[in-house]
Amino acid sequence: MFNYVDLIIAFFIAFFATLVFTYPVKKLAMRIGAVDFPNHRKIHKIVTPRLGGLAIFIGAFLGALYLQPYHEHLPEILLGAIVILITGALDDKYSIRPAAKLTGQLIAASFLVNSGLIIERITIPLIGMVDLGFFSVLITVLWVVGITNAINLIDGLDGLATGVTSIALISIFIMSIMDTQVIVAFLSIALIGANMGFLFHNFYPAKIYMGDSGSNFLGYMIAVVSILGLFKEIAFFSFIIPLIVLAVPIFDTLFAIVRRAWNKEKIMQPDNKHVHYRLIEAGYSHRQTVLIIYGFSALFGALAIIFSNVGLSALIIVTVFVLIVLHLFAEVAGIVLGGKKPVIDTFKKGFRKMRRERS
Repeated sequence: MFNYVDLIIAFFIAFFATLVFTYPVKKLAMRIGAVDFPNHRKIHKIVTPRLGGLAIFIGAFLGALYLQPYHEHLPEILLGAIVILITGALDDKYSIRPAAKLTGQLIAASFLVNSGLIIERITIPLIGMVDLGFFSVLITVLWVVGITNAINLIDGLDGLATGVTSIALISIFIMSIMDTQVIVAFLSIALIGANMGFLFHNFYPAKIYMGDSGSNFLGYMIAVVSILGLFKEIAFFSFIIPLIVLAVPIFDTLFAIVRRAWNKEKIMQPDNKHVHYRLIEAGYSHRQTVLIIYGFSALFGALAIIFSNVGLSALIIVTVFVLIVLHLFAEVAGIVLGGKKPVIDTFKKGFRKMRRERS
């Protein structure tokens, strides 16, 4: 059972700790040169400190420390988080090579695998539980590295990654409460509080960026809590639920991989063709773009919660709705059908017709 008062206290400890510690972290980043310079690929116009992940880590750690969570894999999770944080901080300061960042991510994932925290099985309707066997290690590593990089890639606008990860964590937190998964709830609420505290400094116009230290840490922790919670479910299509929760960053990452492969570009090479940049090119403001992606993230989070609690007969309906929402998101971003928006245009025509009939 949960002590909800303790969860609330932990949230505010993480919130205020991150809110306060971001000030000295900002000064530290400027002093050591861990800053983000404007260039042709980026939207911001002034030099902005990075390294915000350090403040998020401190806040989340203090919030979790209050709750004193216990789990057999917790030491390895913490070690992996520290490796990820250090790797990201080095990138914030020195802009290290992609191979070096990947090495840090693989080391962090190896702590989890060596401790036994792996995705062992998935449940598929009409087939039942499928034991992944040897492939469980490979899939776990791919999941951790993939989600870590997905959050990193979507961190392109003020407050975007902070908000998207917060929404994903809120969805996971709600499901953990419903399923009485204590460790997942404890870690999620501490991360949510830290994110909210940092968002005060990071929302448009941002005074500090989370940097790779923050996006890598948050991506890693979301991958970890999903392994602890969502992948441990025995419900139908349990392996689909984390994919829905993280639909926006996963979609953006897959789109980036396909785009770069098609254009014969390096997969790890950054560009300005991500979903958030496409929305700005479509005419939306910086703030509008962030809020649009927040909205779709929240919708996917709600669908994931519904998906985890419906019977087999309703799964098809929810699945179709998820695909429709994903297509709508792609249409809004202008990355399908040559920029055409047939579904959105149909909705607009129907809405205009309804207004004319009422008037």
